[in-house]
Amino acid sequence: MPISCPISLPRLSSVEFGELDYEIMKYAFACHKELGCLADETIYQADFAARLSSAGYDVQREVPVTVTFRNFLKEYYLDIVVNGKAIYEHKTVSKLNALHEAQVMNYLLLTDCGHGKVVNFRTASVDSRFVNAPLKLEERRDFTVDSRRWRGGETTRDWMIAMLRDWGTALELSLYYQAMIHLLGGEDAVTKQIPMQRGGISLGNQRFHLMAPDAAFRITAFKEIATELEPQFKLLLKPSRLKAIHWINIGFHEITFTTIS
Repeated sequence: MPISCPISLPRLSSVEFGELDYEIMKYAFACHKELGCLADETIYQADFAARLSSAGYDVQREVPVTVTFRNFLKEYYLDIVVNGKAIYEHKTVSKLNALHEAQVMNYLLLTDCGHGKVVNFRTASVDSRFVNAPLKLEERRDFTVDSRRWRGGETTRDWMIAMLRDWGTALELSLYYQAMIHLLGGEDAVTKQIPMQRGGISLGNQRFHLMAPDAAFRITAFKEIATELEPQFKLLLKPSRLKAIHWINIGFHEITFTTIS
């Protein structure tokens, strides 16, 4: 299986998750009331899990989610899963932000689960945010491909498409990058510092991910192709020795392969 988890999480409706969450959050508030807001994240996680278990809930901590493609493997860990249904991610930060929600969103998409929650214990009172996955796995695997302007080779394009058919679109961008870097030979072979010059003046080195000695690659995840980025890629190429940037945009329902030279 390209994505595996020991728990088969159901897709609860928003009402079903809300009803379960209403009861579960009572234990988060009790945890915060007794421990305050200054403990470490692992302390809150352990106490929250213990309170839920004592109340009769089935609680599993650090649940692994394994993502594979060919010989690439990456593992994620879900902080807490309650009753085999609800994912909770714990934080101890000054303020929740979009990155924390994106982390939970990635977990929901990986497990094809509809709803989850991020809970922050560091604030004066418990802060939390619902996270709702907009697409099911079958929808994320349903995409078209436009490679009319691609000159990066069929092999790389084809295994990227195969990987997306396995995993689906909309996952965190770093996962696609890590897989591509691995399949192209690893960090040492792919990530290079390239000298940059303007009019004979040395500007230092710019980090590129290389698909070939004279060609870099970039992966983006715009819902629609951002045409205004193409001239920026050309400007980045100009002071380098590289001849092209192979650009892969992973939209929800369209994958675009473009070579810019």
